[in-house]
Amino acid sequence: MQVKSKERVSNHGEVFTAEREVNAMLDLVKNETERIDSRFLEPACGNGNFLIEILKRKLNVVKTRYKRNQADYELYSVVAVSSCYGVDILEDNCVECRERLYKFFESEYKALYKENVREQVLNVVRFILSKNIVCGDALTMNQTNDEPIVFCEWSAMGGGKVKRRDFTLSNLLETESYYAKSSTDQQDFFSMLREQGTDLITPKAVGEFPIVSFDELDKGVT
Repeated sequence: MQVKSKERVSNHGEVFTAEREVNAMLDLVKNETERIDSRFLEPACGNGNFLIEILKRKLNVVKTRYKRNQADYELYSVVAVSSCYGVDILEDNCVECRERLYKFFESEYKALYKENVREQVLNVVRFILSKNIVCGDALTMNQTNDEPIVFCEWSAMGGGKVKRRDFTLSNLLETESYYAKSSTDQQDFFSMLREQGTDLITPKAVGEFPIVSFDELDKGVT
C-alpha cells in the first residue's frame, strides 16, 4: 500500500515507497545494510518501509553469525535495532513504524529460541524504538511539541556493555555539514563525533548515561 488516503496525500504529500523500489535503493549501499552496526536515518520514515527492510537484512546477518549462541544473538540483534532511526511528522505513522519493527524482531527472536525467549530483551527493543523513531519534522528539526529532535547514540563497549549519549539532530547536522566540506568519506553522524580532532566542531551531548549491560538499557532511564 503506497497511499492511505487522498486526504493524507493532499495534506502531507504522503506516498509510501514500494518494496521493490526500497530494495533497489538499498542495494546501492548493500554492504552497509548488511553491517550490523551501520546506522541509518530515514527523515520521512512513514510507517517504516525502508527501516523494516534494513532491519531484515541486518537481522539475517546476525542470525547467520550468532544463532548458535543466544547471548551473542541477543546482543547483536539489539545493536542492529539500535542502528535504525526515523522521523515522521504523523504520530500514527511513528506508532505503526515502531510496532512494525518490534513485531519483526519479536518474530525472528521467538522463531529461534521459542521458550527461551527473554522478556527483558523484548522490553529493551521496545525502549530503543521509542527513542529512535521520533514524531517531528526533519526540516525544522523539532518534534511536534516544538522541542528539538533528540537521537540516542547506542555504542557497544565490549563485554555486552552499551553506552548511551543523546544529541540534538540540529547539532549532528551541523557536524555532518562541516565534514561534508572537508572529506569525501561517507560516515554516520555518531562516527564523526568519535573520530574528529579537538580543533574541529564538537557537538555536546545533551544527555549522557552510565555504561550498562545491553539488556538493562531501559532500567531507570527515560
